[in-house]
Amino acid sequence: MSKALTLSEGPNGLQILTIDNPNASMNVLDMALLPEFATVLDLLAEQSPTGLLIRSGKPDNFIAGADIKMLDACADAEAGSELARQGQQLFARLAALPCPTMALIHGPCLGGGLELALACDRRICSEDEKTRLGLPEIKLGLLPGSGGTQRLTARVGLPAALDLMLSGRTLKPRQAKQMGLVEAVVPTSALLDVAATLLTQAAPKPGWLARQSLRWPWRGLLLSLARRQAQRQGQGHYPALSAILQAVEQGLAQGMDEGLRVEALQFGQLLMSGESRALRGLFHASQQAKKTEYQQATPSPVAAIGVLGGGLMGGGIGLVSVQQAGLDVRYKELSHEGLAQAMAYGKQRILAQARQGRLSQPQVRRLLARYSGSLDYRGFARRQLVVEAVFEDLALKQQMVAEVEALGTPLIFASNTSSLPIAQLAAKAAHPERIIGLHYFSPVEKMPLVEVIPHAGTDPQVVATVLALALAQGKTPVVVKDSAGFYVNRILTPYLNEALRLLAEGQGVAHIDGCLRRFGFPVGPLALLDEVGFAVGAKVASVLSEAFGERMSPPDLVPRLQGLGRQGRKSGLGFYRYDGRGGKRQTDERLPALLNLPKAAPLDEPTLVRRCLFPLYLEAAQCLAEGVVADAAQGDLAAVMGIGFPPFLGGPFAAMGQLGAEAVLAQMTALAQQVGERFTPHEALRAWLGLRPGA
Repeated sequence: MSKALTLSEGPNGLQILTIDNPNASMNVLDMALLPEFATVLDLLAEQSPTGLLIRSGKPDNFIAGADIKMLDACADAEAGSELARQGQQLFARLAALPCPTMALIHGPCLGGGLELALACDRRICSEDEKTRLGLPEIKLGLLPGSGGTQRLTARVGLPAALDLMLSGRTLKPRQAKQMGLVEAVVPTSALLDVAATLLTQAAPKPGWLARQSLRWPWRGLLLSLARRQAQRQGQGHYPALSAILQAVEQGLAQGMDEGLRVEALQFGQLLMSGESRALRGLFHASQQAKKTEYQQATPSPVAAIGVLGGGLMGGGIGLVSVQQAGLDVRYKELSHEGLAQAMAYGKQRILAQARQGRLSQPQVRRLLARYSGSLDYRGFARRQLVVEAVFEDLALKQQMVAEVEALGTPLIFASNTSSLPIAQLAAKAAHPERIIGLHYFSPVEKMPLVEVIPHAGTDPQVVATVLALALAQGKTPVVVKDSAGFYVNRILTPYLNEALRLLAEGQGVAHIDGCLRRFGFPVGPLALLDEVGFAVGAKVASVLSEAFGERMSPPDLVPRLQGLGRQGRKSGLGFYRYDGRGGKRQTDERLPALLNLPKAAPLDEPTLVRRCLFPLYLEAAQCLAEGVVADAAQGDLAAVMGIGFPPFLGGPFAAMGQLGAEAVLAQMTALAQQVGERFTPHEALRAWLGLRPGA
């Protein structure tokens, strides 16, 4: 009947609608599917079957959302609103069918896919790990535009609906059932039989608490609390947060039709916003990062890896390898205590997920069984890849390369170095073609980025294998050129150094960090240094200063603090002090006296922010000119995912593009005259801005 939709007869007079776009591996809602769906609804309205079951014909996804390119093609806000209205009308027709309807969800059911499922009377889902449900439009600077703000709220209640839409998080099957979003979680093979049986029974109603949350006065109180939380969360940088709240509130106060009107209007306006354009640019860049040219080589299969070092980084690498990639992980440590710590890292987090209902006991047992460890290399010869995650010391890392090569097995050696050039690690290797950099960010299980760093002699198949591993671990890999600091730490260091200079000039720690947090960074630069740890930060700064000279040399504040026994958060003292349960960050009033700092009037916020940002921009442009990143889009993606550069700006290159070449040049030139030559725009920046030399 159509290219993507097929109607077939099911048991007991049921009709089964199968969605399977033959031209794509994932089902998405696009302009071709909408008229086909309308035709199917016409036919169903005429036939009046006893019930309708909607399922995907894909083996691993339901509907992953709307086609982002379809959104990008909208010329103006009205076109975006009209697109939303088309989706609303289509799903309203589905909801109005005279027969009971049920969505059979297996795999990702996100965005418009979940809005379609919400338009059905009922929903069940598979218990498969691939199954995820959510409305993540906020991550694109948008709100659900096809009725999601209205139907989700009615189904699960105000607190759960707002949490899901304002965070953009996705739910596992058990979480979706607990929330009341689906009524059953079953094996994939049983979806059709269970659905047919359930349709003969009465549908469950929303829970009592969910219903109460939609009534006055609870409704007003919950919306007021959500507004305050949204303001803290977005700092005024994400207009989609308030748009979601407005659409929900209008629907509850004046009825669904009014809520849908506001939803469509806001969707169009948000689609044209700079924030949404920036966030959609990051989405496209992340998709491109998963299709890098190195994947043209055939990856080698990896079923088991070894991890050298079981600290925070090694523990996190092991956890994502076990839980996301389904690999066996074997640790090597120097002591039984270190080995126990390495094993405990993953165990504690897996058990915590079980307590939250996110993992079943059989799943917990299977995951924990994938861990093993020893004080030597026993069992490592049966691994396909080894990840080194020890201290940033070249001689130590080269020694580990030699020890792994001595096993006599053709293992890939991936180093989690944060700054040392990979060519130096491979310089003494018997098989340098198997050496590669794989730079994770802490905490590994939360940070989405990994830098993949081949040196000039790395085998392309090794690169392909490591890229496949990173994707299996749930990471977004960005391939960067082998050079000191790679990309992320290289652009981060001048940013941190400038914050240290501001501190040395008498600006307060809280003022510096507060300005950058309000600008949109998740933490301020000095708090970030505390989190990283002074030993690691000093080592990276030393490597970069040796490689690039004066522009990477920081003030001597960190060594002075180290001389006083301060090492950052892990020691309880850094630029802040960490007191009480959980080590809560506190301002340390003793710091100015300890460092003999002057006291200066607080610098105005825009100037302070520019002073920290512009060195980062200049280094990013230099990296692009040197080919450290393939293009500006990948540079933006790495900055957002690696250092928390404000996503609503789209990354350093996108932010400069929004500011405009003339403004960037003028503001940098002014700072160069007022503060120092380090702010002078160099030719690499001018070239990226499209300015002729000397302009």
